Amino acid sequence: MSMAGNLRKVTGLGRVGGLRKVARLARRRPRVDLSHPARSPLGSSVVKCVTYQDGVRVPGCADLVDAVRLVRKTGEGFVWLGLHEPTDREFTGIAELFDLHPLAVEDAVEAHQRPKLERYGDTLFAVFKTVCYVEHEQLTATSEVVDTGEIMVFVGEDFVITVRHGRHGSLGPLREELEADPHQLAKGPAAVLHAIADHVVDDYLSVTDAVQADIDQVETDVFSENGARLDAGRIYQMKRELLELKRAVVPLGRPVEELATRPIRVVAPEIQTYFRDVLDHLIRAKEQIAAFDELLNSILQAHLAQVTVAQNEDMRKITAWAAVVAVPTMVCGVYGMNFEHMPELHWRFGYPLIMAVTAGACLAVYRGFRRNGWL
Repeated sequence: MSMAGNLRKVTGLGRVGGLRKVARLARRRPRVDLSHPARSPLGSSVVKCVTYQDGVRVPGCADLVDAVRLVRKTGEGFVWLGLHEPTDREFTGIAELFDLHPLAVEDAVEAHQRPKLERYGDTLFAVFKTVCYVEHEQLTATSEVVDTGEIMVFVGEDFVITVRHGRHGSLGPLREELEADPHQLAKGPAAVLHAIADHVVDDYLSVTDAVQADIDQVETDVFSENGARLDAGRIYQMKRELLELKRAVVPLGRPVEELATRPIRVVAPEIQTYFRDVLDHLIRAKEQIAAFDELLNSILQAHLAQVTVAQNEDMRKITAWAAVVAVPTMVCGVYGMNFEHMPELHWRFGYPLIMAVTAGACLAVYRGFRRNGWL
């Protein structure tokens, strides 16, 4: 289905079944204007549908079909539709209305996608991995440090569709910030795409700062007096969580670079300048993650070396005490052979003398090991 044909359906120039089908889908549940923090109490995936003209919200256009009809009839403004974990059935009518590519729709519904940027005709499809730092009182071998989600964005000439997956990453505050800056919002759907990318990358920097505090604490514990007794699972857990963060941040470099440097129809050159700033912040986040990975490797190696040194010290102590115990064992072994003619066997002071010699030998051996640091 072409975009022109879809346009005729929405604006009423061609009254065919597509618009009626979407209208029937819309009438199946009450039309409610939902706030950003939560999904619909009625089970709908629609978080919000807003129409903007000249950067200002158009009141009374919460219904998707009416909003699209208004925008395409006047040829001004755009529609921003926000969804949260939609199902195939819920997304079918939306995909037909905006002529979205089936592959992009499948990615948006299924989620668990790698950050990417794809072009399908006049529509741009972007995938962002969102991250959130999970607060915890103390880092353990099972602590969750980073929680991830996804935001898929469809960008056209007159619409923006955001599909969010996960427990965090609400775009409501971002929408309010944009509405407070009508000049920026008037630049169209590409301005919304930039704001989302900037919001996601700023979260990366916030999470990396929080992760750095955890890594600093682990480093302090490793090099403390009882560092060898530290559970190595804490270090491995930090590496696993850092890997999760790395999977979200690193693949996004190429899509943001394309948005910042390559000509794209729905992204005006003035918006590309803003994407260059996002790219700089993303590079900073990538460098921090790479440095964290190297630092954790060094911390792990240092911890393993400490464990080896501690084990060697334990073995030296055991060996030293074994040598001390060997002295009376040897003496007792000699006088326990029960020969009839043995020196000092029938001497009155034989037993005290042997005990004194044994104690003196043990003390001499102990002081020798103590002086050499073995005990």
